[in-house]
Amino acid sequence: MMDENNQKITTSHLKRNAYLYIRQSSLKQVMQNTESTQRQYALSQKAITLGWPLEQIITIDTDQGQSGATAVGREGFQYLVSEVGMGKAGMVIGIEVSRLARNSSDWHRLLEICALTETLILDEDGLYDPCRFNDRLLLGLKGTMSEAELHVLRARLDGGKRNKAKRGELKSPLPIGLVYNTADKVVFDPDQQVQESIRLFFKIFHRTGSASATVIYFRNKGIKFPHKIRKPPNKGEIVWGHLYHSKALRILHNPKYAGAYVFGQYKTRRRADGSVKIEKQTHDQWHTLIKNAYEGYISWKTYEENLKRLEENAQAYGKDRRKSPPREGIALLQGMVVCGICGNRMTIRYYQRSKKMIPYYMCQSERIEHGKPICQCINGESIDEAISELMLESMTPLTLEVALTVQKELEHRAEQIINLRKQEVERARYEADMARRRYMLVDPENRLVAGSLEVEWNQKLIVFEKTQTEYGEKLKVDHYALSQQEKEQIMSLVTNFPEIWNNPKTPIREKKRMLRLLIEDVTLIRSDHVTLKVRFRGGAIKTLKTPLPKNAAELRKSAPLIVTEIDRLLDQYYDDEIAQILNDRGIKTGTGQKHTLKSVSYIRRTYKLKCRYERLRNRGLLNQSEISKILQVSETTCKIWARLKILKSYRYNARGERLFDIPDMDIIDRLKQGPQTGRRQISIKLISNRLNEV
Repeated sequence: MMDENNQKITTSHLKRNAYLYIRQSSLKQVMQNTESTQRQYALSQKAITLGWPLEQIITIDTDQGQSGATAVGREGFQYLVSEVGMGKAGMVIGIEVSRLARNSSDWHRLLEICALTETLILDEDGLYDPCRFNDRLLLGLKGTMSEAELHVLRARLDGGKRNKAKRGELKSPLPIGLVYNTADKVVFDPDQQVQESIRLFFKIFHRTGSASATVIYFRNKGIKFPHKIRKPPNKGEIVWGHLYHSKALRILHNPKYAGAYVFGQYKTRRRADGSVKIEKQTHDQWHTLIKNAYEGYISWKTYEENLKRLEENAQAYGKDRRKSPPREGIALLQGMVVCGICGNRMTIRYYQRSKKMIPYYMCQSERIEHGKPICQCINGESIDEAISELMLESMTPLTLEVALTVQKELEHRAEQIINLRKQEVERARYEADMARRRYMLVDPENRLVAGSLEVEWNQKLIVFEKTQTEYGEKLKVDHYALSQQEKEQIMSLVTNFPEIWNNPKTPIREKKRMLRLLIEDVTLIRSDHVTLKVRFRGGAIKTLKTPLPKNAAELRKSAPLIVTEIDRLLDQYYDDEIAQILNDRGIKTGTGQKHTLKSVSYIRRTYKLKCRYERLRNRGLLNQSEISKILQVSETTCKIWARLKILKSYRYNARGERLFDIPDMDIIDRLKQGPQTGRRQISIKLISNRLNEV
């Protein structure tokens, strides 16, 4: 055998370095399997025996604790491949193929590079030349068997885990509030404060329907939430702090709180760069799901309902926008409207009109995704009014029952908060007592330890006093809110719900929450009117019809009564006078403004009303030119006579222009027959008589 090895080794091999690659798969193996490490280091003696001096033997042991399943992350292996590729290596040494690589692609790549650079490979079984077919074939088989061995090992371990998980016996980390007892059974955390915090969390979410609202409730009430430390050195210890939104979502998505044993929620997949991608599996992809495996904080049905509510709360879910929790917008049906044409959820847009926000329900999911036209766009003002009336009608017989349920829930909720704060005080008292006991048990001579324990005792006493003071202050607030303010609101709800609903001080968000107690969703169909199909939570459906809301142009139109009144006034007054009369009566335009000459003229032209001039002309009145020709006097004289009311005239605009009645024929004849002086005398006489009458 030595002769065969010597035949493979040439002078060019000995001129280059020999690289000894050492690797253990895990840090545990490095610490415990020391014999394997010693065997690998001992291979350097074989290289010396084959003719390599000690200074030419380079040991690569930087990959200790790294898996050989991939070359990613193994700096030592990558360095070895680069040295071989540059022709610096005469021989590569490893105790076995599995130490160099357990991946066929990495192993065959190394063989290819070794063959190109004429580099030998040495293991415990012998020396191989990758340039020779038989040696290369044997090394390839060894690499394949090494990879298959890793697969078999993994399959055995994974199969054992899966089989144990199928029986529900495989232990997995438990969330806060659940622990394993001495018999490895899942039970509630013995800490009562932890239990009450988890139960209160699920009750608040059930009431609000929103993870964010639940977090805000805990913050506003000053209730601390337990957190379990997952990393050393204080692994497993419970600390108390604020509840965060991410924590709330993890609790709501965790089926273990529903008493279910679950295995296979996540699937890991290794990327090309060596990083691991964790993919969440759907319920039907879970390997094991055992419902009611132990007692949970909620039922499985409640767990599924919580997930559904979270799904509906998503701002952009799937093709259409789903139902979302109540917010501050004025639209009562926010998140509850379904398009009666395409079946998608309708979104809300707000437009300002005359300093007033108007909600519009729009079906535009197809427009957003595919560029199609908007399916429906409906003014929501009249729709919300119809729903409000329906709400008042529906709530009347159920008001007492709802009010009593709310009162009972508020009392129970207040008791829970008081118990949680009381438990927090008890915990602080217990920690202070424990600190006192440790201080009392220490040897007084050991001043260093006694001093530290005394400081700890003082700190615990300060925390206890602070917690007790906060408990007393918040207890008064809770009792006052429950016994006075909230009870009065409940009683007013019983006696006068319509007044509360119509009160502008009632928050719109609370109205939406009350609305959702009765109504599941509303389907809208627009034709020559708007059809509302209201589906109640009990399954009943009620159909309402409302007229189409007026568009902006229609809303700005003057009322028909105003048009009729202007038409009547035009018989006696001109536009300026009519505007003044309407303003004196308090009659506004369609936009809510005072009437002006311009607005009256616009209404007259729009509705094709005859103006004051046309009406007078139709009665046979003459203009100034015509009457002057008949009287054969100047137009100025006609103006004077009209001013002196010798001639009967009618003003038809703001500029003082007039139309004249035809005077008596006798006067005209006398004016025509007499001489010029006679006519002037007659005129003077008529004027004198008129002045005397005045």
